[in-house]
Amino acid sequence: MIKFGTGGWRAIIGDDFTKANIQLLAKALCDKMKAEGKADKGIVIGYDRRFLAKEAMQWAGEVFAAEGVTAYLINKSSPTPLIMFYVMKHDFPYGMMVTASHNPAVYNGIKVFTAGGRDADEVQTKEIEEYIGKADAESIREMEYEKALSQGLIQEIYPLNEYLDNIISAVNMDAIRAKGLRVVLDPLYGVSETSLATILHTARCELTVIHDRHDTLFGGKLPAPNAVTLRPLQNAVIDYRADIGIATDGDADRIGVIDDTGRFLHPNDILVLLYYYLVKYKGWEGPVVRNIATTHMLDKVAERFGQKCYEVPVGFKHISAKMNEVDAIIGGESSGGLTVRGHINGKDGIYAAALLVEMIAATGKKLSEIYKEIEEECGSIFMEERDYKFNQEKKEAMHKLLMEEKKIPELPFEIDRVSYLDGSKVYFKNGGWVIGRFSGTEPLIRVFCEMPELEMAKQVCDIYEEFLGLKK
Repeated sequence: MIKFGTGGWRAIIGDDFTKANIQLLAKALCDKMKAEGKADKGIVIGYDRRFLAKEAMQWAGEVFAAEGVTAYLINKSSPTPLIMFYVMKHDFPYGMMVTASHNPAVYNGIKVFTAGGRDADEVQTKEIEEYIGKADAESIREMEYEKALSQGLIQEIYPLNEYLDNIISAVNMDAIRAKGLRVVLDPLYGVSETSLATILHTARCELTVIHDRHDTLFGGKLPAPNAVTLRPLQNAVIDYRADIGIATDGDADRIGVIDDTGRFLHPNDILVLLYYYLVKYKGWEGPVVRNIATTHMLDKVAERFGQKCYEVPVGFKHISAKMNEVDAIIGGESSGGLTVRGHINGKDGIYAAALLVEMIAATGKKLSEIYKEIEEECGSIFMEERDYKFNQEKKEAMHKLLMEEKKIPELPFEIDRVSYLDGSKVYFKNGGWVIGRFSGTEPLIRVFCEMPELEMAKQVCDIYEEFLGLKK
């Protein structure tokens, strides 16, 4: 079974993530490219540090080669944003990245990108699934790797410099050089070290790196930059008296940050900081785009500067599409992915990191000082997040309750409206909200609540736990 979620196709290694399925997906994409008259343009494919990632890229490349479609393989483990950049910059119709992003180490997967370096949307992924359904596994051909290489049907490339030069040209490197900032980097055993170390050393930052070795088990932890996984980074920032601690997820399209005080900055806080910086300090004008489960603090900042905040479903393809539509400055989601106008059409943790370092240097203020400034101007808001695993029977019962019967629990705050754009989201008249939605990449239901006071948010989440039968 190959089904695409909000972050591509992901599956457990050896279960559904197998050579046969990888090559089946490659054959389906070949057939799609041929039907669209795009096979002659070729495809670019990359991989991260996950188990079997390089082999999976090569297995796919062998199928493309056998079908006469030139496969440009990035021959070193690389960040996902690099593949998106290269697809955009060199006008490829499609690109692929072998990664399961921030999923546990037992997973691997494939992200598909379309023209412009965009995440494949639902229409595209549904069409790929239809081609998969039509593909005959017995008809899948593969060309031996060395033979394909000698015939030019597989070409090994490594365009990292082109990608890094693009970021360096967009960041105020002179401002950073003048400050001599201390930075601690935690790639979480992923692929960001080479890229960020190059940028930060070029900017004359004093850099310390932790968790940089190649470990397909990610140190036994989730390769996601959250409050739990970044505790060693917090300690390092305090020990080295660093200006900022930066972490990225496994494929470097998401970012996590520890501020100068050692506080974990939620991805929501990072989005707010960057939008505020771009508007107030860099003088940019334009709206912001967030997904339905991301902080409404962005709405407050937008309103403060006479701008608008747009809400879209979860999935970065929705963010990038809306950004292009409304010419937004920045777009992002509470899971740590964001991008900025004028850069690529998808998440980029490396560019976001460089921009945060620029912000500290250019303003001459610490991250903690800038966020305090935002709260003084725009007010405060507090979020509570909870994730719950479930079996299929429980999922069906919860889905029926929330999405079919459209029921919500008795809540102690006055309701303004309810949306079913993506999950079940209740908007309160006090400016708060709560959402219950199923993850598109993991067997989880997530309940997020944001309210004027933290205790209010916790109270609402407790009510949802009981309502959905999830209370432990």
